[in-house]
Amino acid sequence: MSKQKKAKPVHEVRLGRIKAAIWANETDNGIRHNVTISRLYKPEGEDWQDSTSFGRDDLPLVAKVADMAHTWIFQKTQEQNGSAKHNEASDQEPEQGF
Repeated sequence: MSKQKKAKPVHEVRLGRIKAAIWANETDNGIRHNVTISRLYKPEGEDWQDSTSFGRDDLPLVAKVADMAHTWIFQKTQEQNGSAKHNEASDQEPEQGF
């Protein structure tokens, strides 16, 4: 019997007990990313578990890992699209920045 291969996130952001997992999904229009956010906890005498329920004190970290996940996805998208745009822009004069 062969075990089915479990999909893994392409990137994770973790601050303390709060974790954002970033998933890549192949579409006809290229890669699209989704994010799941969870809170890690360990009941006494048990293994680590995760939950998608957050307490008041968790929310600042939820916001921060969501922001960090967004930044990572934005940068990856720019990298993926940048090579095509760079090739198109190389025929044009560079923009002047002030």
